[in-house]
Amino acid sequence: FRFKDSLARDLRRADLVISHAGAGSCLETLEEGKPLIVVINEKLMDNHQLELAKQLHRDGHVLCCNCSTLVETLQSMDLSTLKPFPPGQPEKFAFFLDKVVGFQ
Repeated sequence: FRFKDSLARDLRRADLVISHAGAGSCLETLEEGKPLIVVINEKLMDNHQLELAKQLHRDGHVLCCNCSTLVETLQSMDLSTLKPFPPGQPEKFAFFLDKVVGFQ
């Protein structure tokens, strides 16, 4: 894709999303309820994306691979094993923040 302001429309139409492990990309896809294959870029220094990808994989929400194993992952994937990502609960954060700043 060339730069887009939003991928929301593309995500809604997708049957499967293959993405890097950026937090925004992962969470937006999972919140849309779409199956996700996260491709880890092993060449990044201090690869902070790896930690998120591994945790989402351990929790059963995504399939994980690197560039060299993407084809194998696509050939052997079983999307029925993926668990739905739980919806966000912003009210819990708001309650915590209110408590921290003394509004409660």
